[in-house]
Amino acid sequence: MNGAQDLGGAMGFGPVRAEKNEPVFHASWEKRALALTLAAGALGEWSIDEGRYARESLHPALYLNASYYEIWLRALERLLREKALLGEKELENGRASTPAAKTRRPKLTPDSARRLMAKGTPYQREPSAPARFAVGSSVRAKVMNPQGHTRLPRYARGKEGVVERVHGAHVFPDASALGQNEPVWLYTVAFMARELWGEGADPMLTVSIEAFEPYLEPASSKS
Repeated sequence: MNGAQDLGGAMGFGPVRAEKNEPVFHASWEKRALALTLAAGALGEWSIDEGRYARESLHPALYLNASYYEIWLRALERLLREKALLGEKELENGRASTPAAKTRRPKLTPDSARRLMAKGTPYQREPSAPARFAVGSSVRAKVMNPQGHTRLPRYARGKEGVVERVHGAHVFPDASALGQNEPVWLYTVAFMARELWGEGADPMLTVSIEAFEPYLEPASSKS
């Protein structure tokens, strides 16, 4: 979506300053926010893309003034409300007022959480059609302004690039955010910096993004 989270190429936010010896967490509550988000996600009520969309859907004034884990926590509150897993009073006082709903999923323990995190979640799927593009194909990122979740950054839309790699078929995030499981081809596409940023950009610089097939069209076609 065209929200506050899509800041690639946006000006006025100052330089990105790397923090020397940056800690994993800057406060103890951040550990709990991450643990709560992962534990709630293990309930299987939403996908990773639904979680991302919940963060992207926060009001821009909140999103741009919140810390990283505050954004996660606010999005988790939204998801728990939407899935009827948490009531407003429970959120206010921090105590459950009704018994927990039964689930067929096993109880998440510290040991099982470590195994799940180490295992990861596979998103590769069997393709439903042949790949439309190959390595070396000249493509253009479509000009699109979706209201839902998308992984295509605004700065690449309408720009021409070259396919560097074909990754196979994967879950399509735009559909996954709506609870659907649609397999589409995934590519790495390289863009010249001047194609993205204009004549003032470094002529030797390229930017590569991972782009799903529905985001792309042949460079010879019109937007």
